[in-house]
Amino acid sequence: MHYALDLRTFIFSHYFYTGFRIAIGVIGLTSIVLAYADLPTAMTVCIGALCTSLMDMPSPLRHKFNEMLSSVLLCTAVTLIVSLCAPINWLLSVMLVVISFLASMMVVYGKKMMPLQFAALFIMTLSMENELSARQAFLHTGLFLAGSLAYMTYSMVVSWFLRRRIKQQVLAEALFEVTRYIDIKAGFYDTSTDLNEQFNLAVRQQIIIADKQQASRDMLLRGKQDEQDAVLVQVHFRMLDLYELVLATHTDYVVLRRYLSDTEVLDLMHQMVDKAARDIESAAYAVTRKRVSHSEVNYQQDLDAIERCVIQLEQDCREGKLPEEALTSLRSSVNKIRDVIDMIAQLHLATQAPVAPMPGQPDADLTPFLTQQKYAVGVILSSMSWTSPTFRFSLRVAMAITVGLLIADHLPYAAHGYWIVLTIVIILKPSFSMTKQRRSDRLIGTVIGCAITSVVLHFVHTPAILLAFLFLATAGVPAFLYVKYRYAAVAATMQILLQINLLVPTNAHVVSERLTDTLIGAIIATVFSFILPSWEYKTLPQLVKNVLADNQRYIIAARDLLEARVNDDFVYRISRKRLMDSLAGLSSALVRMLDEPESKHRAVEDINLFVVQNYLVIAHVASLRLLMRKHAANQPSAYVKAMLEDIFSQVWNNLARAQQRWDAIMPSKTPAVDSKVEGHFDVDYALDALADDEAVQAWSGRRLMQRRNKLIAEDANRIVIHSTAIAHKLISNED
Repeated sequence: MHYALDLRTFIFSHYFYTGFRIAIGVIGLTSIVLAYADLPTAMTVCIGALCTSLMDMPSPLRHKFNEMLSSVLLCTAVTLIVSLCAPINWLLSVMLVVISFLASMMVVYGKKMMPLQFAALFIMTLSMENELSARQAFLHTGLFLAGSLAYMTYSMVVSWFLRRRIKQQVLAEALFEVTRYIDIKAGFYDTSTDLNEQFNLAVRQQIIIADKQQASRDMLLRGKQDEQDAVLVQVHFRMLDLYELVLATHTDYVVLRRYLSDTEVLDLMHQMVDKAARDIESAAYAVTRKRVSHSEVNYQQDLDAIERCVIQLEQDCREGKLPEEALTSLRSSVNKIRDVIDMIAQLHLATQAPVAPMPGQPDADLTPFLTQQKYAVGVILSSMSWTSPTFRFSLRVAMAITVGLLIADHLPYAAHGYWIVLTIVIILKPSFSMTKQRRSDRLIGTVIGCAITSVVLHFVHTPAILLAFLFLATAGVPAFLYVKYRYAAVAATMQILLQINLLVPTNAHVVSERLTDTLIGAIIATVFSFILPSWEYKTLPQLVKNVLADNQRYIIAARDLLEARVNDDFVYRISRKRLMDSLAGLSSALVRMLDEPESKHRAVEDINLFVVQNYLVIAHVASLRLLMRKHAANQPSAYVKAMLEDIFSQVWNNLARAQQRWDAIMPSKTPAVDSKVEGHFDVDYALDALADDEAVQAWSGRRLMQRRNKLIAEDANRIVIHSTAIAHKLISNED
């Protein structure tokens, strides 16, 4: 369950704050205008504020200003154009199609532009029913612009005062998602769960974590930080370190379940990991409430019980009842979980006071970690090609809206063409999977929203009370939009119906007619989701190559860090982030592909295993870092360096071999980009001779590093196997 669906955490989340802030701004502004003007004027101002509020999302203040200003300018232009064209039916139809196409092309700039695309299409649909003279059109647009600017000013002022609160909420959300990931990790110790299903859940959660951690970086690492910001920054860095440690807890769960399923140790491990998740959750909850956090979890009893089990299992191992492999995996897991518990203590400590020096590199350029706003016109122009997914999506939207308008003109009742168009705009999304999900949620949400609104309109006729219901609906849309879209669809239906009823009072048949219009729009959107589609399997070649190249860069950065060739971990952190982003992109494509028709599925199992193996490489590197810190005493430097060179050269060579095989199998299927990664490893060492040294034999980390060497080499080799299998299956299933 999403953390924001729990009332205890929802009221402190940025979803609740955003919904409440938007509702106060939109309805408050409407009420002020209504006190001095008539209802149509107030509702026009209200719609202007509402369109601008669609871009009112948690963002750095400079980004928020740019995003909201672009919404004000674009939506005002659309309002004027559509209002001027409305009296001329054929011209209006042409402009609606053109605007739909151009607005949809903005999606090429990324998912943050999707609300802007919707805002432009939303005001287009609401303006298409206006039959105004030229003078009235300019006056109407002026009122819309006034509402937009007034809301933008209000939002920027409130966001400035709440800037630190928003940072806390975004950071807390990332922590809550890490908690959810640890809950999934706990399931690996539960023998009643399916291991493959747990791996799938873990990969999907890693996609979410990557997105939320990036949002946290964007909010916290921009500009100068004062002492209170420093606390949040250090919590953010502790969260990243904790997440890396959690990744490193991966072990051979098959072995553990095979040999230890009839013992109580796995249940104890499950309980302790679950406690760790609740411990992190308490820290996240404290951050949302602007409080310091203290651990209230006592792990000692669980650790003692596990240690007693381990002692008994060691006896079983000596008697030949248990293979050493199982005992080694268990002992490694217990030690790693101890390290996670220690890091959770540091996470709690980080909420209490800033430390000196600040985590990270104060003088470093953090730009590679942050999302950049780049909206060059050339990006759109370069996407005006038949092979561009955004171009094909824009054509789908334009054609679907054309069909929707034609059908609306021939309906037997007084059709509301804007409602059909609005349904198409809401449901039809760039990917088939998003369209599929929105379709069912939109239909169910519309039915429920229409039913609730019809009851409200039947009993309530006072504008002030209707505005109160409109306030609740306006707050509900942004509050649930990214948490539970079905709830947002209910609120959005009520919001639009109440606005239109306030602007133009309607009869009781309108609600049933709009249910029909919603069904028509949903059918049109569904049909056009199969026209000029951009199936996810077509994006896989480049995504796989990105992962291979970024993993090679990550291996080089990890080698340089662990061998102390660099003074800090800055480059390592950048390389790790890029690899995680590449894996999240590939995993997202896989998840979307699974929602597409089965005939469009390609190499599903191999892609899933490929992603898992790459994540395991990250986990192994994190384990190596931890191992070297824990066994720093009497560490034989020459042997350790030779071993690291051996480990990383094997992994890098396997990744290079995977790329060579990929290029050989499908050279024409991957866009020409410079993905070659140069790597040089010092292999002029006598590792076997060094291993016989007495200091090496006495070093406590020797056997652990040897075992890690074996595991990471095996996983790197599996990357070669699965990437090759993906290439063969993609090339053999061409349309």
